[in-house]
Amino acid sequence: MQEWKLAYQANCWGPLGGNAVGVTSITELTYRTFADMAVAFRDIAAAGYQGVELFDGNLLDYSARDFRALLDDTGLSLVAAYSGGNFIYDEILPEELDRIRRAVDQTAELGAPHFVVGGGAKRFDGIREGDYGKLSAALEKVAGIAAEHGLQGHYHPHLTTIGESPEQVRKIFSQTSIHFCPDTAHLAAGGGDPAAMIREHRDRISYVHLKGWQKEPFAFTPLDRGDLDSAPIIAALRDTEFDGWVAVELDAWDDPRAGAELSMAYLEKSFEPA
Repeated sequence: MQEWKLAYQANCWGPLGGNAVGVTSITELTYRTFADMAVAFRDIAAAGYQGVELFDGNLLDYSARDFRALLDDTGLSLVAAYSGGNFIYDEILPEELDRIRRAVDQTAELGAPHFVVGGGAKRFDGIREGDYGKLSAALEKVAGIAAEHGLQGHYHPHLTTIGESPEQVRKIFSQTSIHFCPDTAHLAAGGGDPAAMIREHRDRISYVHLKGWQKEPFAFTPLDRGDLDSAPIIAALRDTEFDGWVAVELDAWDDPRAGAELSMAYLEKSFEPA
């Protein structure tokens, strides 16, 4: 029996990338999966998930009416959209926030409860004094934009940003009120103990990304394999009385539907009474 509502990220059905126009126009620099979202949604529903998360670029490809039809066809709920930004460069921050505002508006119109961002750019010459303050101030603005639309905003610590290690994550959340969306694979790959970090930040967690990870060769995996044991993570969520949406994520897999089914089978087994 499932303890939480389960969603799946639709980013696994094609190559991951961004809108190339964003190279010269920051306001257009959305994430996207180059895939047919109708196929992804059908597979996600068939694998037994109740909800879906997707990138801002894929979301903004649709009118609200057409996206509702896609949800109606599959019986899925839109749970969250995912976006991001550099967040430390003053001159382009208004452009990044404009893009986020458009995505938040669409996400809210479709009835989703959450909006997630990653980011915090690594400079070519390393982290500079003030970068964490700039990131945290930007995250406050993101949280405010989300709240204006009735959404809960979240920061998703991510590899290749200045929010990788447990110390960096702790520093960021000491300076911002935005909620913490733990991606268990990214936290582990950044040197953290995801279960311990969930316990530490329990009051800031209302949405979770579950993902498997193997160290060598580096890869994200379904929950039933790899080097990251998800059992202590699930125990931490139970112990902290988490009762929200959990989104399973994979990023890439040769057979996306099979990957979604493997993780669902793992979770169903985890939820069986002892």
